[in-house]
Amino acid sequence: MSGSPTRRALLAGGAALPLVGTAEAQEGAKAGLAALGDRPLVQETPPHLLDEEATPAARFFVRNNGQVPEIPAAVEGWRLRIDGEVERPLDLTLAQLKRDFESATLRLVIECAGNGRRFFRPAASGNQWTFGGVGCADWTGVRLRDVLQRAGVKRSAVYTGHYGADAHLSGDPQKTAISRGVPIAKALEAHTLIAWAMNGADMPVMNGHPLRLIVPGWPGSCSQKWLTRIWVRDREHDGEKMAQYRMPAYPVAPGTEVPESDMEIIESMPVKSLITFPPTGARVRFGGALDVRGHAWSGDVEVAHVDVSIDFGATWTRASLAPAANRYAWRRFRASVRPPEQGYYEIWARATDAQGRAQPASPPGWNPHGYCNNQQHRVAVFVT
Repeated sequence: MSGSPTRRALLAGGAALPLVGTAEAQEGAKAGLAALGDRPLVQETPPHLLDEEATPAARFFVRNNGQVPEIPAAVEGWRLRIDGEVERPLDLTLAQLKRDFESATLRLVIECAGNGRRFFRPAASGNQWTFGGVGCADWTGVRLRDVLQRAGVKRSAVYTGHYGADAHLSGDPQKTAISRGVPIAKALEAHTLIAWAMNGADMPVMNGHPLRLIVPGWPGSCSQKWLTRIWVRDREHDGEKMAQYRMPAYPVAPGTEVPESDMEIIESMPVKSLITFPPTGARVRFGGALDVRGHAWSGDVEVAHVDVSIDFGATWTRASLAPAANRYAWRRFRASVRPPEQGYYEIWARATDAQGRAQPASPPGWNPHGYCNNQQHRVAVFVT
């Protein structure tokens, strides 16, 4: 890949680049983010860098599965194939998508299903995400629904299969880096986008430039980057890693080997919240109110309320909760707390969804892949 200043800025969303790992990681890594892997590049964002309501491109987490593709300079000619269980297969350029379909800009959360994996015991294999495998940006594109309707979805359509231009890490052209899919009902939902812009500009290559899917509320792996094909299928998709993003159909003891037949595909993500201010380790002056803020989100279900605690969950204070910019955007919460004396405190946040499900204080039921940990986020502060 070219190492020109322009390309480097596009790769990293305009940020200066730390030197980490492989040449690919050195070119695409984002400054200030924590590196969890360099082949493929994986980076998470420290919570205090996620304080803005729309996550800047330079602070949006990175989760790659294969080799980053070479992006042509003339991206308007980038092609997307729609085929399978459709009446009229389509072969569309990016320019045609922009010209022939109504565009939409929506603020949408993308979260890696493994966010929080580090806290499972026994440990689960995979990238050891803490809390920063999430972001919420303003995405511009067209509704996947509109494109599928133009193709004419057949009654036999059951699932989609998504493909991108990233090659398998091995370089074997017969292997696919990742190919997830979603039930046709989710594909036809109004908030599922084929996006080309992020916060009003080209998204970084590491986040999918020039074209990606956004499937909000579901695992980020469904939101295929460098999108080249959507295969409409008459059965559940069986692409690469479809068998991986699954959880036990029933509670299991930690460390249990679960038969593949007893695993279910992850769909809607659980309710979650993140404290973005104050940063953990902050020192604050005793005697006044301490402002706390952050974000809350919850898969396909609305967030109902957020509470915060400074006494290890003995008592809780209800936070104010701002309206979402649109469905599937996270919601800003704010609270004011008064530490009763000097010393060490932890601020805990607990979100509850519209179905009454609240974040647990510790990781929820164990699963072999370490997915969907929605334990309460907490930050440490020293009152002096």
